[in-house]
Amino acid sequence: MNLIILLLPIIAIVLMFRSQKKRQQQMQSMQTALEPGAGVRTIGGLYAQVKAVNEETVELEIAPGVISHFTKSAVAAVLDPQEYDAIINGRPAEDELPEVDAEDAEAEQAEDKPLTLTKDSAEKGDAEGGAPASK
Repeated sequence: MNLIILLLPIIAIVLMFRSQKKRQQQMQSMQTALEPGAGVRTIGGLYAQVKAVNEETVELEIAPGVISHFTKSAVAAVLDPQEYDAIINGRPAEDELPEVDAEDAEAEQAEDKPLTLTKDSAEKGDAEGGAPASK
């Protein structure tokens, strides 16, 4: 029983160090894979394109003609070219919008009519129950 109490914290510590080392290796391999032209996301959420890679820093083009210097550790992820293009330029309209039938469009328009707050507003107002008619 005492042996289990002693081994459990030691095993937990070993597993924590192992997962931390694994994350460091992944980060190191990602930083060595940086190359000019790649799209990246920084730890601050900034999307940019790599212009040059130095020993400890990387030059990122954050807007056309605007280049900033960041440390390599500030790069959170290297993005696929298609993913970077989709984020920066937006997705094509046919990918985002599902096709809508004419019947579905009419049903949506019927649901979009304004609601009234009183029972007698339909009698006093227009046919849909909106504002009272002017005299």
